[in-house]
Amino acid sequence: MSTYNINKGIGRTVEFKGLKAQYLFIFAGGLLGILILVMILYMVGVNSFICLFTGTGGSSLIVWQTFSLNKKYGEHGLVKISAHKRHPHYIICRKAIHRYFKFKTKTKYA
Repeated sequence: MSTYNINKGIGRTVEFKGLKAQYLFIFAGGLLGILILVMILYMVGVNSFICLFTGTGGSSLIVWQTFSLNKKYGEHGLVKISAHKRHPHYIICRKAIHRYFKFKTKTKYA
């Protein structure tokens, strides 16, 4: 008889070294962007020390910023902030009030 392991992580969010959910994608995308930037700078012919400092400085900035955002806002924090920014502060209604009430008029042939 075969035995199968049960996945105990069903319904949980993706986590890597403490980074959760969207911060993991920001982290990976930022590092990929820095890598591509350094490769382009190197192929253009920029000094290799400048490429090295750009890569280390940019990657350390990305790592520091994503971990601080993760610590500050939590798992769903960025989604909540973006939803709060899209929510209107107040509703403006510019229609005349009489348009909301439908008055029945009498017709000649009633």
